[in-house]
Amino acid sequence: MNKIIRDNIIDITGLAIVGLTLLFFSYMTGFSGTFSIPPSLLNLNTIFLSILIEALPFVLIGVLIAGMIQIFVTEEHIQRWIPKNKVMAVVMSCIVGALFPACECGIVPIVRRLISKGVPIHAAMGFMLTGPLINPIVIASTYMAFGNSFKMAGLRMGLGFLIAILVALAVSIIFKGSQLKASISLETAHSHVHTERKTFTDRFWSMLTHSIDEFFDMAKFLVMGAFLAAFVQTYLPAKALLEVGNGPVTSLLVMMGLAYVLSLCSEADAFIGASFSSIFPISSILGFLIFGPMIDLKNTLMMLSVFRFKFVIGMLALVISTVFITIMMLQSFL
Repeated sequence: MNKIIRDNIIDITGLAIVGLTLLFFSYMTGFSGTFSIPPSLLNLNTIFLSILIEALPFVLIGVLIAGMIQIFVTEEHIQRWIPKNKVMAVVMSCIVGALFPACECGIVPIVRRLISKGVPIHAAMGFMLTGPLINPIVIASTYMAFGNSFKMAGLRMGLGFLIAILVALAVSIIFKGSQLKASISLETAHSHVHTERKTFTDRFWSMLTHSIDEFFDMAKFLVMGAFLAAFVQTYLPAKALLEVGNGPVTSLLVMMGLAYVLSLCSEADAFIGASFSSIFPISSILGFLIFGPMIDLKNTLMMLSVFRFKFVIGMLALVISTVFITIMMLQSFL
């Protein structure tokens, strides 16, 4: 317990230092004189803050759900709910994800808890890929962003669902075991408690405690991921990427790269994607809309905090190749 309190104090102190630093840079814009801050650094600060403000509410929701899973969902529940057949488990997880409003950063702690409770890695990945991409909020925002277009909303939902199933099935073949880091697996084993005998109040407070621990585990990696995304956006302008995308292949790769770098929240990325409609073909726009919510820069860093390095790199390669190949094969029909 003392170690948990000490770790949380360290995490709180670190976040407070980051916050004070950002506040300092924000207020320095109002001062003039001998001390001046380069515009690029101010831009970096603005982008960084916008990514954090956009992502934090979803992370908070995610860790609360993760806490509920930890306390109120047992391994027996999981065994009853998840089909034994791998294909059926993947399909069911993708359907559940499609109905579950979640952001790509907020879903990582949820997936972590599901796996620790016994959900197979392939089913967890199906849920993780579809949750931020095909949930009702994202589909509604896509429909509105593209001028009440059922076509774009339908294509994003249909292709995204297909790609998520293909990736999750590939995971079931390539990877075995939970793929959680050894330290996290050990921590989960030691933290298992029988909550059936506790009162609801005790279980509720246990849920909040787990949620707080989960938040501080995830928040530091979210901060680092947001900073990296802001740094790349500041010093690698989108214009440099757009100049490369001439043909259908390069334009698709550019838009996928842009989605990864920008690390936009999936509830708002459709409006950014729509702004490129006059520059790139529909296939490239779909690459942007599908790839970004599945995996981006800040999401990758958060996954690295939970999963083994080889698994995260493997997932990144699988998602990139599956999105690219699927859209290239179907672009003549789009």
